[in-house]
Amino acid sequence: MFEFAWWWVLFALPLPLLVYLLPAKERPQGAALRLPHLTGIQVTGTAPVERKRSRMMLASLAWIALVLAAARPQWLGEPVSIPAEGRDLMIAVDLSGSMKMDDMEVNGRQVDRLVMIKHVLDDFIQRRVGDRLGLILFADTAYLQAPLTYDRSTVAQLLDEAVIGLVGDQTAIGDAIGLAARRFEKREKSNKVLILLTDGQNTAGAISPSEAKELAEQQGITVYTIGVGADKMLVRSLFGTRQINPSQELDEGMLTDIAKSTGGQYFRARDTESLEQIYQTLDELEPIARESQKMRPQTALFYYPLAASLLLTLLIALGAVVGGRFGRARQEANRA
Repeated sequence: MFEFAWWWVLFALPLPLLVYLLPAKERPQGAALRLPHLTGIQVTGTAPVERKRSRMMLASLAWIALVLAAARPQWLGEPVSIPAEGRDLMIAVDLSGSMKMDDMEVNGRQVDRLVMIKHVLDDFIQRRVGDRLGLILFADTAYLQAPLTYDRSTVAQLLDEAVIGLVGDQTAIGDAIGLAARRFEKREKSNKVLILLTDGQNTAGAISPSEAKELAEQQGITVYTIGVGADKMLVRSLFGTRQINPSQELDEGMLTDIAKSTGGQYFRARDTESLEQIYQTLDELEPIARESQKMRPQTALFYYPLAASLLLTLLIALGAVVGGRFGRARQEANRA
């Protein structure tokens, strides 16, 4: 389908004709411009009729092409449906001091818990095509690092730049849930999902986990909690190597209660493989069916009449230059 986006510009087509038909004022004889260096040269006031008609025709065509270009001609393709299904996922990551515990392994290398989370979350984020993602980082308090957005690359980059202890060494789990609830508050037609990753228990913050749980229930937020940390770890000391539980401070009961009360589920990530399986389970969340949208591809065509107008203007200019030189040559021949 062809159309002009700014069709009202076409009303400017007869503008030169209206200007031409306006009554011209008589010019006083004393207002003539005298050119001393042209003294003695006889200047003809009119060009040959054929040349004048040609210039008028080219100028008219150039004006018509210019107006057509200004009206933005375009070709509209067939309507195309845009997938409008997706999820609103807020990811909350713990940055407390205990995340420095290097009881995880990535590609055969011993790493801390945050490095492992970043490694697995990066792939999880990139697979979220069509979903809106947000990022919350928390320790002594919680702060919004990235609002809900379709820009997955930016969310992944902001997560990669996160540093342990950036906002303290404690764990404000309640504040993280409360902040997510405030960000979801204005989204009515949305399946509000919070994925919270932590390795400890609530030790800081202005909101307790029970208060945050009630707030999440009121807002209709589904909270999926993930406890991160290995069950066993070998530690060397002066008395030899001994086995410890690096996750003994993990409050699994509190995390399980929050998840079940909000319709979510608690997961235990003891290593990289188990965390990857958790994310595969989260992939199966049912997306909300939003109102479908349609768009029509647009192909701009203004450059065709614009190029024609420029070409015609160039021909008029070349004709004026050639005609001027021919007229001067004829005058010199007449004087001789």
